Amino acid sequence: MLCLIGTIPLKGLPVLSGEIIKNDHNVTIGKDSFPIHRGFQSMITAAAMVCSEMGLPPPVGFTVGDIGLGDGSRKLYSYLKDNLLDIPAKIFTFHYLMPDVFWHDKLLWTIEKISEKPILIADAGYMYVAKMSGFAPSYDLFTPDIGELAFLADEKAPHPFYTRGFILQEEHNVIPLIKRAFECENAAKILLVKGIKDYICAHGEITGEIDKPNVESLEPIGGTGDTLTGIVSALIHGGYPIEEASILGAKINRLAGQLAQPTPATQVSEIIKYIPSALRIVLKENEKKLS
Repeated sequence: MLCLIGTIPLKGLPVLSGEIIKNDHNVTIGKDSFPIHRGFQSMITAAAMVCSEMGLPPPVGFTVGDIGLGDGSRKLYSYLKDNLLDIPAKIFTFHYLMPDVFWHDKLLWTIEKISEKPILIADAGYMYVAKMSGFAPSYDLFTPDIGELAFLADEKAPHPFYTRGFILQEEHNVIPLIKRAFECENAAKILLVKGIKDYICAHGEITGEIDKPNVESLEPIGGTGDTLTGIVSALIHGGYPIEEASILGAKINRLAGQLAQPTPATQVSEIIKYIPSALRIVLKENEKKLS
């Protein structure tokens, strides 16, 4: 089972769980339907579409409403701590929950009680708290953009807002930031660094670089990093090793963007429609290379 966890910025939304299904215009978690926006909704929609295209069981989602006050996040942390051992998931992908080291550690200690350790993936705010807790190496995959990578590389910063200025968040500085994040033990076992060029790094070594297709008009469109995390999570669910899933996912995400022929006004929901086509093309090309 692939389990996707995160918050939705809706006031008063209770803790919800259920299978994630993409329909014509929305994404559903169990019986509840949500519009496809950037953030958690983009991630789970992308994952659900890949699972459907590959004939995999749909992912299961756990969510709650949180408009930035942290109350919803704490409810979801508490719910997961009490119920996690009953969730037969082999992969847990965490998106944004309010960074709370106390609750993060409680949840991680619960996960460590599982006899067959699941794969742990963190994006967005959950990556922040994983680093803040000092347990980043317990995770199998982080999916940072360059700004988030700079935070991982700063061993003293307690929050991304406080990343020190001399740690440059620029494309030409990515490789030094990757090296520093691993040396400070603030990285997961594997990093998928999202940017103009995507880098896949395993245990401190760069094992893949993806820079094509390069669609400049995707840069201002929010949510494409979230779709990448969802695609990769689903590929891992489908049996691909984490590094290979990261490389394939980066290619699929970029190709979906190209197929959408976006403008700066394009919404991520329009790009998501092209994920199945991009998936088929990239996996077919990959099969040819292996044959």
